[in-house]
Amino acid sequence: MNSKPIGVFDSGVGGLSVFLELKKILPNENFVFLADQQYVPYGEKSKKELIKRGIKIADYLIKYHNIKMLVVACNTSTCNSIDDLRKKYSFPIVGTVPAIKPAAQKTKTRTVAIISTPSTSKSRVLRNLIRDNCQNLNVLNIGCKNLENVVEEGELNGPRVNKLLSKYLEKVRNSDADCLVLGCTHYPFLKKSIRKIVGSRIALIDSGKALAKRTQSLLRNHFIENSRKKNGETFYFTTGNSEKFSKVASRLLKYQVKAKKVKI
Repeated sequence: MNSKPIGVFDSGVGGLSVFLELKKILPNENFVFLADQQYVPYGEKSKKELIKRGIKIADYLIKYHNIKMLVVACNTSTCNSIDDLRKKYSFPIVGTVPAIKPAAQKTKTRTVAIISTPSTSKSRVLRNLIRDNCQNLNVLNIGCKNLENVVEEGELNGPRVNKLLSKYLEKVRNSDADCLVLGCTHYPFLKKSIRKIVGSRIALIDSGKALAKRTQSLLRNHFIENSRKKNGETFYFTTGNSEKFSKVASRLLKYQVKAKKVKI
């Protein structure tokens, strides 16, 4: 049981920002990373579509990779489908939600901003997170169409990235916000470009480290940690173009990745 892999999935390469944090604190665990790129961007899909994809992916990971745990490395999928996934499956499932709580605790100006996909920005989960954690705070909730797409293409800077970021961050830059929540797992890869636009006074907050710690805690609580001391293996799959995914993932992770294409 202990050597079974942890399944990690996202709409595309964004979930690799979460995977990097998982590997840092769980180096001896085995992982299966799946990018559902045939259906990217998730941020423009309906709740019904996202639940359907989440179940299909979980079924695939169980059947073909015998996973012991599932990490939904996507804010949009988590916000729309995690309740249904938890009802259906008995193993631990960890979701990714925007880091509203730490931002609310950190702000000194009592103004926080969040950028996320259009679907996440409108979701009930995000609305509840803001309601529960941001009483008496001013919250800028900004849905960003096409921003995850540029990361999918491997574009982390340049004219197209800067144009999109300038458009979505103008309101943040002109506000009192001192914390900016990166509410999509694609966005941490844009930190340098975001920093150039918002400057140094605004803290950039994402949920990768907290998610990795939560995963570690659940592994211990369910007695399913991999007790082998050697470094674990990772297998990469995509429902899209495997060559393109491998190229972009290699750039983001800074080591060579070879992915296989699967049909789900």
